[in-house]
Amino acid sequence: MSQRSDRAKDLFLEGYNCAQAVVGAFSDVLPMEFDGLMKTVSSFGGGMGRLREVCGAVSGMFFVAGALYGYSDPKAKEEKAEHYRLIQTLAAKFRERNGSIICRELLEEGEKPITHIPAERTEKYYQKRPCKELVADAVLVLEEVCKL
Repeated sequence: MSQRSDRAKDLFLEGYNCAQAVVGAFSDVLPMEFDGLMKTVSSFGGGMGRLREVCGAVSGMFFVAGALYGYSDPKAKEEKAEHYRLIQTLAAKFRERNGSIICRELLEEGEKPITHIPAERTEKYYQKRPCKELVADAVLVLEEVCKL
């Protein structure tokens, strides 16, 4: 574990979603204030607004990588390709360690009905969900791949 991975766990346990927890762990090196970061990535929790698609921890990891290493020139083909290589490397490493980058697969929920209502953050919620470990692992993958 690292200080940032511990911070991500703590943020998740405070009630932030998976994406917010990962991004919040890097807030000291991102070009935006904490509150603005939390609002910006708030849509990515629950696998994109509880759609259970790409895991919020993975989306948060991609957001941090984009903020730190992304490109801004739409004609910069080499930079774009390199950035996509980085994103694919991060995804592959996370998938290798956790089996998937898809929220519903990570939660082993199958095809449950989708609802917009967040689950209550109870002790039982934290016991049955791997999210706390997934946000910590997303941070560790970022630190490892990007040498942060």
